[in-house]
Amino acid sequence: MARALPDVSGPTDAADASSVSNPGAAAGVQIDRLSVRFGTRTVLDDLSLTIRRGELLTVLGRSGCGKTTLLRFIAGFIEADALAGSLTIAGRDLTHVPPHQRNLGLLFQSYALFPHLSVFENVAFGLKARRVPSRDIARRVADALKLVQLGDAGHVMPAQLSGGMQQRVALARSLVIEPDVLLLDEPLSALDANLRASVRTELKALHERLPDLTIVCVTHDQDDALVLSDRTLLMRDGRIAQLGTPQQLYDTPNDAYVARYLGAANLLPPSVAFPVGDARYGVRDKLACLRPESLRIVPLGEGGLHGTIESVEWYGSVLSVPVLLDAMPNESVLVTMQRGHGMTPEKGMRVSLRYEADDVVLINP
Repeated sequence: MARALPDVSGPTDAADASSVSNPGAAAGVQIDRLSVRFGTRTVLDDLSLTIRRGELLTVLGRSGCGKTTLLRFIAGFIEADALAGSLTIAGRDLTHVPPHQRNLGLLFQSYALFPHLSVFENVAFGLKARRVPSRDIARRVADALKLVQLGDAGHVMPAQLSGGMQQRVALARSLVIEPDVLLLDEPLSALDANLRASVRTELKALHERLPDLTIVCVTHDQDDALVLSDRTLLMRDGRIAQLGTPQQLYDTPNDAYVARYLGAANLLPPSVAFPVGDARYGVRDKLACLRPESLRIVPLGEGGLHGTIESVEWYGSVLSVPVLLDAMPNESVLVTMQRGHGMTPEKGMRVSLRYEADDVVLINP
């Protein structure tokens, strides 16, 4: 049973409210031991994953890591030389069910709006294909457009809309069918930086308005993951590198790959990061991870690490300051700081770096 969109048109009678609020069957995604191979190349390797009902999961990773293949497997679009594994959505085994029978909402990089159809007709297209009665189509399209804040745009043609508004039309078209799961493949990649941030905020708000809708969003952008996710899945070479909340991946990465993917990271030998006598000083099979914002530039001799400022780069309110450490003459560490906070750094200045012991995380190389 599909999940109804919330009523966004105002108060209704008890019967209408009951039909709208009924979330239907529990909609979660269970993938068990998924392997996909194209020729001799294994794209996904024995991957198992549970996505909870109502969760927004972002899938991150470099090109070729398997993240889009994972999404296409959920959607039912995979044609591979070798495919193994099972898929369950909302309690139904969909492993061999064709795409059009899976009740999924899809939004890909190309919005694929029909240019000759109005916004209303674009959003209604899937409902007409399902032979939904006309009176229900009008109500559901109106609700979907209000949900994406385009309630007055039904008569407009796609060419008259901005990129961000076209994206919202495509999103409304995905939501109007009341899907069990919404799949987003790089939904913000075609937008410029400012519009991307705005639409990202709208997606976050949409997720809060539809708490029962399971969303899987594939992206290469770490900001998408940090802002949108309930949990983030970072993939590497067809396997799960780490799965957890964005804060877990950022603050306690499993290894150097995860640490660097989620943002700038200074990776130091423990003998550099910890003082003599600290139990972690002599650890040899780990790296000490320090985020740039955890470091403070202080006068020489007032911190645990000493070095020379290589440059000062200004990014509006934030300064980015590489410091060449005496203990690591061939590699600098990065410090980020708010402009106007602390001492003013200058190129060539001899300084020390101060940080809290709790800010250092030991990780695998």
